[in-house]
Amino acid sequence: MPTDTKRVRGPEVSQSPTLFLCKHAAVLPSHGPRADGRQRDQVDVRPVFVRCGLVSQAKGSAYIEAGNTKLMCCVYGPREMERKDETDMKCGKLTTDMRFAPFSCLERGSWIQGSQDKDLSLMLHESLQPAVCLHKYPRSQIEVNVMVLENSGSVLAHAVTCASLALADAGIEMYDLVLGCSIRQNGASYVVDPSYMEENSCSSVSSENQGGLTVAFLPSLNQISGLQSDGEMTEETLTAGVRTCIEGCYKLYPVIQQALTKAVRRAAPPPAES
Repeated sequence: MPTDTKRVRGPEVSQSPTLFLCKHAAVLPSHGPRADGRQRDQVDVRPVFVRCGLVSQAKGSAYIEAGNTKLMCCVYGPREMERKDETDMKCGKLTTDMRFAPFSCLERGSWIQGSQDKDLSLMLHESLQPAVCLHKYPRSQIEVNVMVLENSGSVLAHAVTCASLALADAGIEMYDLVLGCSIRQNGASYVVDPSYMEENSCSSVSSENQGGLTVAFLPSLNQISGLQSDGEMTEETLTAGVRTCIEGCYKLYPVIQQALTKAVRRAAPPPAES
């Protein structure tokens, strides 16, 4: 007997709807050492591995790995803009695109850019634009593409650092490098460079001073190019958090300088034999 293809056939074995409920965020302790051995209330960032010039098809590229957080950034341009108007004649245009790979998070995503990707792309653009000399590239467009390969926390801060490295590797004129650092405030305690579990954990203390903070910093100029915060924090806590993030950026600065120096030495032609 032929089957009715228009009828939706249910599963042969039914399952309880409770299996598909979202799991509640884990409650992490607010005192003692962190899960990865780092200390609380200290500028204790994860070890960072950085490499430039990995993608030959791009003008500049960079790869950064902080713990289990892994990002790749490619820079294309400067190229001539298709749409020309009066404002584009005087300075260039910087475009940013930040996406998560489908396998980057615990729950598999899609290649279509969602609302979170668009928000992070906008924050990345606001952090990088003050550092790029766009007036040196009139009627030109510079494209920055960031791909999150694995999300283990603090992706925006590391995306800012990775994109700044890729821009420098591409030879784009900049006022200074841009470094990112983030903290997570949990009452009177805070953690620097939080992991994915620490960013999405529930608070085990009072609801006061709960939130996250990400700072984009220009270390040579001693200026902040971008700041993003969420949650509720007092003015004193927010000010102390900004100072902590700046200190964390200064800790990353020698590593970034060393990575750029190695990239320049690899790209430099060998010395001529006498």
